[in-house]
Amino acid sequence: MITCKTSREIGGMGHPIKRKEDIRFIQGKGRYVDDIKLPGMLHMDIVRSPYAYARIKHIDASEALKIPGVVAVVTGKDLEKYNLHWMPTLMSDTQMVLPTDTVMYQAQEVAAVIATDRYTARDAKEAVRVEYEPMKPVVDPYKALEPDAPVLRTDKEGKTDNHIWHWEVGDREKTEAVFRSADVVVKEHMHIPRIHVVSIETCGCVADYDKVNNHLTMYMTTQAPHAIRTVIALVAGHLGLTEEKIRVISPDIGGGFGGKVPVYPGYVIAIAVSFLTGKPVKWIEDRSENLQADSFARDYHITAEMAATREGKILATRFKVLADHGYTDAAANPSKFPTGLFSIGTGSYDYDTAFMEADAVYTNKPPGGVAYRCSFRVTEAVHAIERLTDSMARALGMDPAEFRMKNFIMKEDFPWKSPTGWTYDSGDYHAGLKKAMEVIGYDDLRREQAEKRKKGELMGIGISTFTEIVGAGPSRDFDILGIKMFDSCEIRVHPTGKAIARFGTKSQGQGHETTYAQIIAEELGIPAEHIQVEEGDTDT
Repeated sequence: MITCKTSREIGGMGHPIKRKEDIRFIQGKGRYVDDIKLPGMLHMDIVRSPYAYARIKHIDASEALKIPGVVAVVTGKDLEKYNLHWMPTLMSDTQMVLPTDTVMYQAQEVAAVIATDRYTARDAKEAVRVEYEPMKPVVDPYKALEPDAPVLRTDKEGKTDNHIWHWEVGDREKTEAVFRSADVVVKEHMHIPRIHVVSIETCGCVADYDKVNNHLTMYMTTQAPHAIRTVIALVAGHLGLTEEKIRVISPDIGGGFGGKVPVYPGYVIAIAVSFLTGKPVKWIEDRSENLQADSFARDYHITAEMAATREGKILATRFKVLADHGYTDAAANPSKFPTGLFSIGTGSYDYDTAFMEADAVYTNKPPGGVAYRCSFRVTEAVHAIERLTDSMARALGMDPAEFRMKNFIMKEDFPWKSPTGWTYDSGDYHAGLKKAMEVIGYDDLRREQAEKRKKGELMGIGISTFTEIVGAGPSRDFDILGIKMFDSCEIRVHPTGKAIARFGTKSQGQGHETTYAQIIAEELGIPAEHIQVEEGDTDT
């Protein structure tokens, strides 16, 4: 039973108030990037590679430039003159904005067509002719590590293989000793394949450079406007576009799911063209581009093991991961956690020994590593530990719910330190699973399952428990490009008692405007309806 601390008129936490943002959405009045139209605005479309790995021998834009309304065709060679052809990723790797000689994955950006309207830009894109010399791509991460595999990132001086990094956590020797003496050991090999987030709204931007004031306003579909501003400054700072001269505005977003965190080449190309022409430039990708070229999630190859006693007590786990990051490491993980938060993979269980290690590799695929539907790499971790847990329960002949109950961290043991270094502050996992089992009628389902199997019918019952690690803090552990991550809020209370609250976060449909207003109403006693919430603007 929820006890509300404020009156219904105040509308604090627990009160069922109408969502503040829904008024504009249900009337079709949401404001998305593609709704932004500025005077003199140019439109951009992108020529993409049909090959996963090929040398660019020649780009012929002559026919495209003959089309009325075409302003320019931009190539990597053009950007190279201004040192804008490469950019940093959020994991301190580097990524091509436009290639000067080699394409590294299918649908990679090769050239950009600038025109006075979107349809002319699309027609002109088809008129650009690119001569390629195809090469055999490397798409298997295991083969990418073989001694005779071609070195893909030849742009990196001294690079002799496709290995990106090695990471490990836990006690290797102690874990090996436990496994050697354990009564029961189970082992699973699993591949969590690439997925695409497929937000309803694709990515896009409007870059508007003001030459007089040397100021860039960037309207874009980003979940992280402040981080994006920093990356733009790192790319274009040598041209005078330092961070205080950049404003990133993220209007309403039609879904994010992690796919709108990275900095995509299209954004930087639009900025470069606006910088050179002094005119606003709009780029909106289509669905095919979105599916082929934007960042992917998952692509983890995991070998996982669990050791336990015959009585069903978990003793230790061991994980070995090969992470396929595509042609660049463009994940948005904190720098001290290149695997993201995979080390949460010891799960909700009480044992003190674990070891995890991971290696990342380059392949001829689009960049991967976005955090789809939960914090960085937590889904992969949960999949691994829960699959192991089910396997061990089967090996011991125990019910999977009973096995989990036997191994959950006890309520009285919180705060609890995991063998990979995380502190779990609180929880009551036994009560949570027991309640879920009661709600679904777990015992009845098991009886039904047994009866059906007697008849030769199959009926599956799945259980998964999930300790999520959320947010991006504390800042001593979480950063992007070495810059500590944080979120902030500024609240201004007007003389009439109304308030405006500005946040550094960005909603992608979670209802921040309503939730934040209710939290503030709870704390300050100002009615939620009198609290205006703004976010997604680096100037506020």
